[in-house]
Amino acid sequence: MTAGLHTFLLRMKTLFRKRRMDRDMAEELEFHQMMLRKKLLREGVPQAEVDATARRTFGNARRWHERLRELWQFRALENFLRDMSFSARLLKKSPGFTAVALLTLAIGIGANTAIFSLINGLLLRPLPVPHADRLVVLNIHRGGPEPRYSFSSPVFRGLERNRTIFADVFAFFGEPMQIHGGSGNEEIQGVLVSGQYFRALQTPPLMGRYLTPADDQTGGNAEGFGVVISEHFWQRWFHGAPDVVGRKLVIANTPFTVVGVMPKRFTGVDPTQRPEIYAPLSTEPILDAPYDMTAGGLHASWLTVMGRLQAGVTLQQANAALLPISMSIVREQASDANWEASAMKVHMRFAAEPGAKGYTYVRILFHKPLAAMFAMCGGILLLACLNLASLLMARSAARERELATRLALGATRRRLIQQLLVESLLIATVGTAAGLAVSPLVSQLLAAMLLRGAWDGYVDTSIDVRVFLFAAGIAVIATFLIGLAPALQATAGDLNEHIKQGKHAHSQHTRQRMAPRMLMAVEVALALVLVAGAGLLATSLVRLYRTGLGFNTKGLVNISFDMDKQPLEGDALTQLYQALGDGLRHLPGVKSVSWENTTPLAGMIIAGSYHTPSSNGGRKIFINTVASEYFATMRIPMFEGREFRWDDSMAGGKKIILNQAAAKILFPGQNAVGQHVLTSKDSYEVIAVVGNVKYTSIQEAAPAGAYFPITQSEWKKASYTAVVRVDGPVAPLAAASRALATRLAPTIPAPVMTTMDSVINDSISAERMMALLSVFFAGCALLITAIGLYGTLAYATARRTSEIGIRMALGAQRGQVVRMVFGENARVAMAGCVAGLAAAVLASRVLASFLYEISPHDPWVLLGSVAVLLAIASGASLLPALRAARINPIIAIRCE
Repeated sequence: MTAGLHTFLLRMKTLFRKRRMDRDMAEELEFHQMMLRKKLLREGVPQAEVDATARRTFGNARRWHERLRELWQFRALENFLRDMSFSARLLKKSPGFTAVALLTLAIGIGANTAIFSLINGLLLRPLPVPHADRLVVLNIHRGGPEPRYSFSSPVFRGLERNRTIFADVFAFFGEPMQIHGGSGNEEIQGVLVSGQYFRALQTPPLMGRYLTPADDQTGGNAEGFGVVISEHFWQRWFHGAPDVVGRKLVIANTPFTVVGVMPKRFTGVDPTQRPEIYAPLSTEPILDAPYDMTAGGLHASWLTVMGRLQAGVTLQQANAALLPISMSIVREQASDANWEASAMKVHMRFAAEPGAKGYTYVRILFHKPLAAMFAMCGGILLLACLNLASLLMARSAARERELATRLALGATRRRLIQQLLVESLLIATVGTAAGLAVSPLVSQLLAAMLLRGAWDGYVDTSIDVRVFLFAAGIAVIATFLIGLAPALQATAGDLNEHIKQGKHAHSQHTRQRMAPRMLMAVEVALALVLVAGAGLLATSLVRLYRTGLGFNTKGLVNISFDMDKQPLEGDALTQLYQALGDGLRHLPGVKSVSWENTTPLAGMIIAGSYHTPSSNGGRKIFINTVASEYFATMRIPMFEGREFRWDDSMAGGKKIILNQAAAKILFPGQNAVGQHVLTSKDSYEVIAVVGNVKYTSIQEAAPAGAYFPITQSEWKKASYTAVVRVDGPVAPLAAASRALATRLAPTIPAPVMTTMDSVINDSISAERMMALLSVFFAGCALLITAIGLYGTLAYATARRTSEIGIRMALGAQRGQVVRMVFGENARVAMAGCVAGLAAAVLASRVLASFLYEISPHDPWVLLGSVAVLLAIASGASLLPALRAARINPIIAIRCE
């Protein structure tokens, strides 16, 4: 055994057996003293001289114990533990300061950790599959600035057959699936997957087998259609039956055989979804009926494609190999000469990007807002650290005499700085633990806010190694941010002056006097930046809500009916819609009812090319299919003509209603009513012109739009949404609509009801999230600033008690004292506001892309932010000033 290892083991033994080592040392010391006495007595030395010699030889027993500890202990660790114990006692003696410090840090660190947990779950966490780093996401470049991630079925099949680059290539498409059970029909979150999906993800099933290329064939395998279910669905639907493999599951009125159960840890490749059912991609025409994306061929881009790289192939090599084979796959799969020519013209090519984290469109949508929120959270943390640094600086100034005395007794400045930093570390550690404790709840609320409604899904925000390392990094950074400057200031200066004058010193160095004020000014400036950013985002959100949509959302409810899998179609289905509308119209509180195919701002849009007899080319126009009384129910103004009627049949000629934007494009300077709009095969008579409605985005102008009647729809089995205008509470309408659907259409799933207000909220979810969080963070910033300013100024004013007492004894009035203290602090706040205003003007440019109808330099928002900060700073300054004015001069002078 080496000497170093022997020494280490002895020190480890000492660390955990201190009392035993002390006893052993005492026994050994006593043994050596006894042996020395016996020797001296044998040599004839008198007893008195024996005792004196023993004392001279061995000295004080305590010195030997201390020497032993110095030799065999981890000195740095022992000092650290002593400093921790001492710091804990100090913080316990100052419960007010400790509570403020911990609350401030918990807010700052909790917010940062919550946002990082969300970013981790959405942007950083790899898929829970073996060797996720070998996965890639494929995209298509067609000459535009951004790649596309949607593939058509023929192009995917061409890639699937190419095995030179990828070990496996797979595609998937999320699809709600209608399951038939004993209690009726239920929609379950499912996903259509190609044959290599499970093999590429390398996760063995819990029971049975997973789907293979043999299952991904038209008509299924020799035994029919196979399906894989999740462990959660197995427990809920089949009650955990051990013989579930081989059982039948009726999906979209078609029997499927359960061939396997995937374990709970397997969640697919979309981190925002938790599929319950995995069905073969080839069954899309059945499960997605009456739609058929597969039959759309090259013109239907709907699949997300991923792959697993061959062993030894890098991402760069894969992209280099994809470039030359892109056009060969296009030529091989092209069944349309025009499509092939278009692909050649734009130099269509495939590319791969890292896919360890899977793929979700939500990641693209919320990447920039989350980055902006994370930056704002960083500002909150910095503000909290500045706040605590100011408080600690003022607190350490009150401990000058204590620290100077310790220096005089032999403590080094380095040792005192270490002790003060340990105190900061203790505050940061406990504050981090508190923030870490509340961050899961906050991050889950944020995830629910992000993924509600149109982006309904799930994000795993649980705490993992990355979150722990992030929190630990924050704790270390916070320790130095809040502790280093106060520690350096507290241990600087003239030792004799500190001992003589202590906390009442008035002859400090200029730099020592200026440091806390500079920190306060920076704190105010940073708070102003956060408040100004929140003001801009909140004002932008208010203007978004106030912008004209083209219809009235108050009391408007949407009830979706899924008719895909019921037997009626054509006119019979139209009559069912009319009966359902009549039933809804007679419910209490319902004023009017109509039907629509596309709900404004719900995310789905349909467009077509239309022209007039006199025009040369077609114009892109958004289209919607609606029923009678639609415009009256939506409160869309009708400028000319009439509404659709239930008796507008094909026999009376095809009808169309244009909005103002479409009428102006197709019939500029003319009366559109009575004119005809053409497509490549049909002619439609314009029977009305209505107001413009925003369908795609609140931020964008209303597009050119056209409306067709339900009674003339070419879809034989279309699913429409009831538009209901309600006067009163909407909650009873959900149960009533379900009962009505059960009576008139027992084979369809329960209808889903949403208010139009929730649709609007979902359409601007990113803007809402940013505005709400920024206002919350701004409130936290104001609270932290108020606490920090008040605490720092109260400490500073308390240290000037004798000075103020002398001033008052010499004739200064209370009002003069208030003005003096308040004025000094107000000047610091004003300096911070000026600096913060300049910083806010520069920083607001980052928010320009998130703002709607408001300038990043809006003067009213900036002035309002300054006013709020000045009010907070004035309140924090006024209280210490009033307290200073109540000082009794006699008592203050006696204290001196």
